[in-house]
Amino acid sequence: MKEIVVISGKGGTGKTSLTASLAFLSGNNAVIADCDVDAADMHLLMSPDFGYREDFYSGQVASIDTDICTSCDLCREKCRFDAIDKVNEKYIVRELDCEGCGYCARICPVEAISMNDQYSGQFFISKSRMDNTLVHARLGIGAENSGKLVAKVKKEARKIAEEENKDFVIADGSPGIGCPVISSLSGADFVVIVTEPTVSGIHDMKRVYELVKKFDIRVSCIINKYDLNPEITSEIMKFIDSESIIHLGNIPYSKVFTEAVTKGITIMENGDKEMAAIVTNSWSKIREYIDD
Repeated sequence: MKEIVVISGKGGTGKTSLTASLAFLSGNNAVIADCDVDAADMHLLMSPDFGYREDFYSGQVASIDTDICTSCDLCREKCRFDAIDKVNEKYIVRELDCEGCGYCARICPVEAISMNDQYSGQFFISKSRMDNTLVHARLGIGAENSGKLVAKVKKEARKIAEEENKDFVIADGSPGIGCPVISSLSGADFVVIVTEPTVSGIHDMKRVYELVKKFDIRVSCIINKYDLNPEITSEIMKFIDSESIIHLGNIPYSKVFTEAVTKGITIMENGDKEMAAIVTNSWSKIREYIDD
């Protein structure tokens, strides 16, 4: 089983649309993992059934028992995150500000403060309309530890792929270079960077490539909307060549992307033969390099 991770240095490059197209092409031979838990949207194109779901808890948050609290003010005074307030003569914890360090609970003279597991979101395992399994999640509003939730998504996707003898795990990573991206890259066999010929596109592509190099993973690149700015496309091509990055292909600008998203389908299903051929050829190259 091989794990392919699709990432981008910035949002809006067409990363998720491409990943969903790869999911369509791989069909029942792959398990799909949506690792963009902060802004999950693979379900919009794959129509999962949300067959299994569970709450996800990560980190802790303080809670004050007002019946025990003696209003000594020590917790509010010592909290370095200013997460404790006094409201109507009672002390409360602002959960969005609490970092879960537990210091207030340690210093409370009457043990009125407890540390409780923090609800961070939901985790799902679904069957999609493409006859494959989608492992996905949704981070809660204002919740942290997205990297841990991504790790859970990837772990479960790998487990299912191994148990069902699937050839691939295809993961849609988050844009950027933060914790969820790092977690997405952990244990991967092959990386696809989706970029675009804009100033921010080439800058962020180079930045995410520097991150990928630290993992020593084979890396490839697809340039989406390549014909919007031939000059920057040329710069990207030179960079790809200089770093020996595998060039999978160039996709022209097309309304097919937005039309497909509006319909809730992939670009493989929207009737554009040229676009479908480019993506199919890219998938063939990915499989060729993975098997090499």
